Amino acid sequence: MSDFKPGLEGVVAVETEIAEPDREGGSLRYRGVDIEELVGHYPYENVWGLLVDGDLGSVMPDPEAYEPVGLTGNAPADLQAETARLAGEWRLGKLNEISDEQAREDLGRLSAQMMSIVARSARVADGKTEPVPDDVVAGGKTAAETFLLRWRGEADPRHVKAIDTYWICTAEHGLNASTFTARVVASTGADCGAALSSAVGALSGPLHGGAPAYVKPMIEEVAAMGDAEKWVRERLAAKKRIMGFGHRVYRAEDPRSRVLKAVAKELASPYVEVAEELERAALAALQERSPDRVLATNVEYYSAVVLDLAEIPPPLAPAMFACSRVAGWSAHILEQKRTGRLFRPSATYVGPAARPASAVGSGQPVAG
Repeated sequence: MSDFKPGLEGVVAVETEIAEPDREGGSLRYRGVDIEELVGHYPYENVWGLLVDGDLGSVMPDPEAYEPVGLTGNAPADLQAETARLAGEWRLGKLNEISDEQAREDLGRLSAQMMSIVARSARVADGKTEPVPDDVVAGGKTAAETFLLRWRGEADPRHVKAIDTYWICTAEHGLNASTFTARVVASTGADCGAALSSAVGALSGPLHGGAPAYVKPMIEEVAAMGDAEKWVRERLAAKKRIMGFGHRVYRAEDPRSRVLKAVAKELASPYVEVAEELERAALAALQERSPDRVLATNVEYYSAVVLDLAEIPPPLAPAMFACSRVAGWSAHILEQKRTGRLFRPSATYVGPAARPASAVGSGQPVAG
């Protein structure tokens, strides 16, 4: 038995051909292709094809006709519930009982429908109960444009580019919590709907998919104060975390942050200048406090700026992340299916030694 690693830190659990985060070089490659060669050159749906099929000529399918039931406007919860429900509606087969080809088809149908569910849930959150007419939605030329048309009935080109860039940058990133969850569930032979809905649940936590929702309020506070260095000093003195800095994988700049920052500037985000001021102040202060650690801006920081540019409300951020990550999850579910191996890690017991029940609490045994 190897030494216990809290959070499985550094433990190699799988071998993958899907993505390669370059820890030292500050780059991210999807099946060998740098994301900087993808953004602005291929739309998200082709990147889905690259990750799932290894082919940029392959695309995520369009969503089929489907009526979600009882959407609440809470997109992460709606997405998790509806994705699980689809497994029953579509009678999806168990992964250990269907072919790889059938699993890939199931994942394509689900991925497309998950984006549709998020768009429709966001529309409900806006107080609009009637769906956008099909002929309007059909005018979308890309997945990002179709998403906005289904949500708002219109698609500002700047918003389309912002969302497409964000989705590509966050489509896949190795064995993070939600992807690991998807692989664990897939390893049991559960259907694709179960694997994807469980991944959504893992992603909904603020330590994973919800971080961008915490960044925008920070930037707004700095803008109101007008002094980024003072804000950082007060934040750290109060022992509060500054979201958007540091990463457990990269020891250099997070390449996704670099790409998102460039797009935020290109599209003239109203927050990009104050975001840069806060970034400089935060990095200087954090480096002073921890000179031996390599701290850099991570993907969540400029994701918040880009999502705001597209007028995405912070509570919707986890669901937007899920829309992007359906590509990575689908690829990992297929890869896990092919291993045919059930995840079953070990645990080291550190509780009380053997003892009689009478030694525990004051309960009385039931008379027999």
